[in-house]
Amino acid sequence: MATNPVLWRPPEERVHNSSMYRFMQLQDIDDYDALHQWSIENVTEFWQALCDFAEVRFASEASQVLDQPGNMTTAKWFDDATISFPEHLLRHSGDRAAIVFRGENGVRRELSFDELRTAVAEITAGLVRAGVVKGDRVAGFLPNCPEAIVAMLAAASIGAIWSSCSPDFGINGVVDRFGQIEPRVLFCADGYFYNGKRCDSLPAIRGVLEQIPSIKQTVVVPFTGEPVKAAEIRDGIMWEEFGEAGAELDCVPTEFNHPLYIMYSSGTTGVPKCIVHGAGGTLLQHLKEHMLHCDIGAEDRVFYFTTCGWMMWNWLASTLATGATIILYDGSPFHDDGRALWRMAAEEKVTVFGTSAKFISATEKAGRRPGEEFDLTGLKTILSTGSVLAAESFDYVYDAISDDVQLASISGGTDIISCFAGGNPLKPVRRGELQCLALGMQVQVFSDEGKALIGQQGELVCGNAFPSMPVGFWNDPDGTKYHAAYFERFPGVWAHGDYAEITEHGGMVIYGRSDAILNPGGVRIGTAEIYRQVEKLDEVLESIAVGQDWNDDVRVVLFVHLREGTTLDEEMAAKIRQVIRENTTPRHVPAKIIAVDDIPRTISGKIVELAVRNIIHGRPVKNTDALANPDALKQFENLQALETE
Repeated sequence: MATNPVLWRPPEERVHNSSMYRFMQLQDIDDYDALHQWSIENVTEFWQALCDFAEVRFASEASQVLDQPGNMTTAKWFDDATISFPEHLLRHSGDRAAIVFRGENGVRRELSFDELRTAVAEITAGLVRAGVVKGDRVAGFLPNCPEAIVAMLAAASIGAIWSSCSPDFGINGVVDRFGQIEPRVLFCADGYFYNGKRCDSLPAIRGVLEQIPSIKQTVVVPFTGEPVKAAEIRDGIMWEEFGEAGAELDCVPTEFNHPLYIMYSSGTTGVPKCIVHGAGGTLLQHLKEHMLHCDIGAEDRVFYFTTCGWMMWNWLASTLATGATIILYDGSPFHDDGRALWRMAAEEKVTVFGTSAKFISATEKAGRRPGEEFDLTGLKTILSTGSVLAAESFDYVYDAISDDVQLASISGGTDIISCFAGGNPLKPVRRGELQCLALGMQVQVFSDEGKALIGQQGELVCGNAFPSMPVGFWNDPDGTKYHAAYFERFPGVWAHGDYAEITEHGGMVIYGRSDAILNPGGVRIGTAEIYRQVEKLDEVLESIAVGQDWNDDVRVVLFVHLREGTTLDEEMAAKIRQVIRENTTPRHVPAKIIAVDDIPRTISGKIVELAVRNIIHGRPVKNTDALANPDALKQFENLQALETE
């Protein structure tokens, strides 16, 4: 591909004041590319150097950093070491804010680092009193509120395993997840607010409790301000009664690879996979990303729009280990006519603002210019993930939000609870690109034959072990499911399932999920290439492209959600095809264009090409509870337009 233009370069002062620069100097290395090469050629030395730099405290030291480094499927990190994950997140003290909560309904709450530790101590005592021991599962069915962070840290402090879902999941979606892991305690809230409405969670909670008998205690957070009694819930107790006032916190160190979190695949093609992440690997990987790649320090105020059902919640929580203040928001990101998050960023003096590509695109489509409407001068970094950030969205950020901000599109996933590629305070931001490959990870792009590619599209892989690889899948004792998920495509190499390209200057472009790649005439096309062109048009709010089996081949079908008042007539269809043809290739031009009223997406906001592809082929979607808007799928059933040329 042609070299993308530079949109922003870090000022020299910012470079030299960054943690990445200081870390690089400690290794006597002069530039990032050399640092990355050193980090993958000397992987054990790199991770040990990171531990020293980030002041990671082991309760007992490991005899070696990495066991069996040549085998990704059996490699063990710091295997005989012990560590406390929550102690690192609670190692800062004082009356400075650790957590600031902002609710859609105008509520603001704040917890200092001292108050956070006290709250964790009290809830830990409650868990011990409830009989929770190391290895037990503790679940959260909660809004993105401080109590969720407190409960997670309390569970981790006794070696219990935390797992969470957001309260907008349906009963079956929760049971499909928590039912597999059999939690002993469930933390929940009476309800939540979204898009100006109070949503009652109690009926869903009762439905979940009916189907998961392992839950022996249900802790209810009074979130909405409405009267609620614990007696309304089986084995219920109110949050304020569950904790033990005056308790002291004594975090129990666990093995480095002891399970910390159980997370879930999207579950749109079947029962979700239960992905188990270890305490030490999660901590190290997040410290690396926060301190080095995102240049976050104690002076920062970090926000990421997320729910408790998305890995970015876990990622945000770990930011506490840097001493930064984390900002939690619960509600619709489009509240207050799309201004809520930007107003909050200005009022809370956010320095690192994390969001999704969809939110940036929607803000642009709505005609908002946040940088003119709000004081965002304190903003130093904007992070984007969840889907591909289009090149045009890069232009929009620098035009309408800030011309002096590091825009870091980052990409990884729940599978690794972290990123393969992302931001870099030392490197320029190039239009449409992720800035760099992540330290300590031999990220490559492979051809179908397993040949490494530069400047060509292929499968995103990682060729070396890294600490935040899952410690396994739940209920997969021999590792068969785990191995099949990542190591069957290229033996001994992690295949992530993204279709990507590494650029000539070490950046990356993501083209979409590999399993959603279109293949007309045997030519592989990333869906993001089509979305990028179609969504340039003001008339198109969003789109979804799938491949339809047709006449022993595959044809591209494009569904478009148009702006109100716009009709998909022949002229509009021709305009869409023209912009695709002029900016891509004739192979990208859809054979069919169909208007829909909504695009189906997961609760974490990702569009679901596979579900739509199954629907148009008459195949069932096995788990619609994983979707935020399952009714949207009905539009794709039995479409006559797909039965003709």
